[in-house]
Parts: sequence; structure tokens; C-alpha cells
Amino acid sequence: MACAIALKRQLGLTDFKIFEKAADIGGTWRDNIYPGASSDSAIHYYSLPSDLSADWPSTHGSQPDTLAYWKKLAEKYNLYEHIAFNHLVISAEWDSEHNLYHVVTQDALGIKSSTTAKILISALGILEVPRYPDIAGVESFRGEHFHSARWDTRVALSGKRVAVIGNGASATQFVPIISRDPTTQVTQFCRTANWYLPNIRSDFSPWAKWVFKNVPFALRFNWWFEWAWHSTGFPLSVRFSRRSLLDRVKVTAVESHMTKNAPKECLSQIIPQYPPGCKRMLLDTDYLSALHRPNMFLNWDGIQSIYEHGIVTKTGQKLPLDVIIFATGFVTDRFPLAVRGVDGETIQDYYDIQGGPKAYISTTVPGFPNFFMLAGPNTATGHNSVIYTESLQINYVMRFIQPIIAGVVSTFEVTRAATDLYNDKIQQMLARSVHTSCMSWYRVGGTGRIANIFPGPGTLLWMWTRRPKWEDYRVVVGTKKGERSRPVQRERIARFIARLGLLTLAVTVGIAFTGSLGRRCALDLLSRMLAGGLNSKLFF
Repeated sequence: MACAIALKRQLGLTDFKIFEKAADIGGTWRDNIYPGASSDSAIHYYSLPSDLSADWPSTHGSQPDTLAYWKKLAEKYNLYEHIAFNHLVISAEWDSEHNLYHVVTQDALGIKSSTTAKILISALGILEVPRYPDIAGVESFRGEHFHSARWDTRVALSGKRVAVIGNGASATQFVPIISRDPTTQVTQFCRTANWYLPNIRSDFSPWAKWVFKNVPFALRFNWWFEWAWHSTGFPLSVRFSRRSLLDRVKVTAVESHMTKNAPKECLSQIIPQYPPGCKRMLLDTDYLSALHRPNMFLNWDGIQSIYEHGIVTKTGQKLPLDVIIFATGFVTDRFPLAVRGVDGETIQDYYDIQGGPKAYISTTVPGFPNFFMLAGPNTATGHNSVIYTESLQINYVMRFIQPIIAGVVSTFEVTRAATDLYNDKIQQMLARSVHTSCMSWYRVGGTGRIANIFPGPGTLLWMWTRRPKWEDYRVVVGTKKGERSRPVQRERIARFIARLGLLTLAVTVGIAFTGSLGRRCALDLLSRMLAGGLNSKLFF
């Protein structure tokens, strides 16, 4: 949705289609309806910079409030008319002869249809496909079971024996809520300890809401404050040295919070042996205090199998259960769409060859012209807002889309050499980071190459995305017939885009402040430049 809004706001483009496999918009905030679901980032920083809202009730957005925010934006920008709901993308294949993608989709009735597109954008994100653990006997369980990302609201937990498999971010949010009912016996199966940060969530006071709504630039100033605050999290979550005073203070502060709030008998198990920041650090939404409840149990034995009435631990103990909730995260090291490029290989084929997800600045992939992905490999951070990260990517992508829709450029394709060089650089940076110290979803298979985390602060990604390095792309411009193409000098592309922006500004001023003759001259100048493209004598 953020990309669609940018297409309309920045480029004035309306000729685009969004394929959505679900029946409504919302993505993460439509699917994750478990109790207590909310953002970890401050909600003003988790909002589009172009559409800040003064109506948030608290500092961190709940699932219903966040979903409502995106639905309002969909209505504001008339996005519904561009969305084909209940349409699953089956495949997208590049046609080198005509320089476009053939996209095949399937609706809810199983009927397939096809369309073509000059530009293909993947906006799936990385936390989209639930990951289920490979445990023997799941199919034999006679009770209810579901993944936390697909919460079954029909299942009542009151008076039940409930197993929660996993202790990551989602479980940390919903376990304190489902265990409030003393008749619900909750056994949480844990594999790895986590670092828990103090909960900084709070409701906005009426005064704060009034200021955000009535004082000019208050919302914008607050966004910049949140940006600066989150940026300070980079050295806290990435750099680690036992000789560093900052890191000793960090460990002491986090340990102090956990020691103060968790049961003493649990401390030896819940305090990690790896440094803070190696895995995602979790906000303590009353999770540690919930461990004091008599109906709340932690189990670190590991799961051997699931049988018809419950779980068998690796110590041989049989635990009878009524409900099993899988809070086991998402598939983050595979690409779910069958997108085929110039050589006939899919994105996943490319990932397999490279030993895991790999892209250039997390956005483009060699062998896949005019294909862009948001929240691609190495975009996640332990300190920043995914909305901010994706906004940077979107602005980057817009610079490629503009000359394509103007008919000037036929294709952009990142080179393999540039992709390899970029990934060698970020892997060298990550090798010196804290993320090599433990198993996490940041890494391929949990222990392999770090394919999901970005190696620097948000300002570094801003620097890398604010202006494309055209020399890292193979650029092809189409002739008027549209069937042939020829390579062009990349620096000419850069000059064209820069001057197109200046001319557009000049035309806008001309239209606004000159008479009818000036308007006609300005529009004629712009149309002749677009018609001439890169060869226009107005620019070269």
C-alpha cells in the first residue's frame, strides 16, 4: 500500500494493479489478530511520513488501530479500485522479446487469469508465511492447534490446558493475556532465552493529542524525535564488546530489569548467554510478571513428539493438552512467488545457488529486469521501523519507474558483479557484529549466512538508496517500435532523470503563474522532451 500511495503521490501514476490473495487489505495487521498484537516501534514512526495521524490513542499501535489506519489510507488514496482481492499470484515470467512480465493469478474459485506488466514489485514482506516446526505426530493430536499468526478465534481457552510452542515476539505479547484467566493452564515450551527490555508503551494524554492535532509541525517534530531515538538503538543492538563501557551498562540495565521482574527460580534459564542484540530484543509487555502466576509454566526440555492427547518431551514426560499454539515465527529465508527471470530461473533458484536470500541494496536481483522487492534480504533491523525502511526503498524504486513509464527506458537490471560486491561488503560488516553470536531468524536456517538483518543504522540505508548508482545497472532503452532495444550510457540516464525533475518543476511554476500562452509553451516543452527521450536535444 505504501508503494501504491507513492506511485500516485510522487508520479501521478494510476495505471497499476495490486494482486492480494486475501479478501481485504492489511497484510500483517489483518492476519495477526492474536491477543495483544501491537507494534514494537513507536506508532508515529511506524506511520507513513506523508500521512502522520494525531488520532493514535497510545505510543504503540494495537492491531485494530493499526489496521484501521491503513484502511483509512486505502480510502483516502482510492486504492481499492486498483486491488484484485482473492487473487493469488501463481507465476510471473519475464518475456525478453517484449520486455515485460506475464503474470498468472488464481481467484478464490480456482479460475486462472493472466496479465502483462512492464514493472513487477514484490511487497510481500518477510513476516508473511507462518513457519511450523517439524515435530512428529502433529496430525495425530485430537485437540485444537493453530499458529499464532493465524489465530483461531473460535477456540475458547478458558478452562483448557494450553501449550505455547515458542517464546519470541508474538508469544511475549499474547502469553500474558491468555494466562490472566486462572482457569487456563499455560505451558510454554522454550528453546532459546531472550533479552527483555522495559515496556515503554503508554497512552497519549488529552494534552498530547491536542498538541499533535493543533500545533503546527508538532507531529512532524515528534516523527523526527522518534527517528533520532530509534537511531540510537543501532550501537546498542549491534555493537558488542565486553571491554566497552557502553555495552557493560547495556547488559547491566537489561539484566536488572529481568532480575527485578521475573521469578528468581527462572532467572538461570531466561537470562541469555549471548550478548544483547544478537537476536531480536523484546519489549516486556508484562511477560516477566506473568511468569509469577500459578497457572503459568515454562518448559525447557524440548519436544520429542506430539501424540493424540498432548506432547512428549525429550525427557520422556507426557503432558496432556487441550490446545497447542505454534508461536514459531515465519519463513524468512525463502521467496514464495514463482517469479522467473531472463534465464528461466526463479528468485528461489537464485537464492538456492547463492546459499540464501541475496539482493542488491535489498531491492533488485540480477537476472530479473524491472523487478523490485520491498523488505527484501538484509532489510530488517533490531532498532528501526520497517515503515521507514520501506519508505527509503520505495523512494529508490520510484527513480527507476519514472523513466520506464515515460517510455524512455525499457529495462533496468542490476549486474551480478554489483550485487556480489554489495553483499560482500555487508557480510563483512555483519561478520564484525553481534549477530554472529547466536542462532536466530536473521540467519539462513538459523545458523547460516546473515540474510535478514541490515548491517548499519537507518542513515546508512538512506545514503545508499537516495540516489541509484546507474553504473551498477544494465540499462536498455526501447525504440519507438517497442520491439528492439539498445544499450545506453548510464550517465545519460542520470542526467535525464535529474533534468526531467527540474523541467517538471519549471512547468509546474509556469502553469501556476503564467498566462495561457506560457502554459502551452511549458507543456509543449515537456512533451517534446519526453518524446525525444534520451536523444532529446533539449537535454543532451
